[in-house]
Amino acid sequence: MNLPTKITISRIAVIFMMIVGMFVMSLFSFETPKLGNTDINLVFLILCALFLLASFTDFLDGYLARKNQQVTDLGKFLDPVADKLLINSMVIFLIAPSLFAPYAQEQVISFNIWCAILLIARDIVVDALRFIAAQKKVVIAANIFGKAKTVLQMVAVTFVLLNGFPFNYLDSSWPVGLHITDFLVYIATFVSLLSGVIYVVQNRGVFKESKK
Repeated sequence: MNLPTKITISRIAVIFMMIVGMFVMSLFSFETPKLGNTDINLVFLILCALFLLASFTDFLDGYLARKNQQVTDLGKFLDPVADKLLINSMVIFLIAPSLFAPYAQEQVISFNIWCAILLIARDIVVDALRFIAAQKKVVIAANIFGKAKTVLQMVAVTFVLLNGFPFNYLDSSWPVGLHITDFLVYIATFVSLLSGVIYVVQNRGVFKESKK
């Protein structure tokens, strides 16, 4: 097992630790402090740090695999799995912070539920497309939009975890109920859907039945 694959596996381990930790903490009734005069919950700040660390390893393992020519089938399988586990688990968690994290009462920013549904549905469609393509020995390479959607999703999740900081200081100038962070979520969702449509259109040939 080479180094990039080990990094990917370590990312998956960190993700599961985060999920278990979030679940255990949701079982107890207590309130955790926030960071200074901000509205950032300290637990969410720790989650954000772990999330950013895991996101960095997503870049690191791919970079090392390409640089050292250590791209493997196991790495190709585990890397997108780790990405989806990381982002989708955090997106689901942030749909209803008051439900999943009752200890963070000051958390006012959440991940729009309709955006979360669209993001997860998009991943299911693209994964199904890749599966069908693999059955026909067709490799679907990642395009620039696919990479952009991953980066934008990570950015959106980061600022939701930070409760909109530092944009929350400007939210008072926006219509009531709207937050600048919400638009980061909308942009990430739009680019994700766009990348999904592009994948399907560019690889629509895999749906054609082979002639016998």
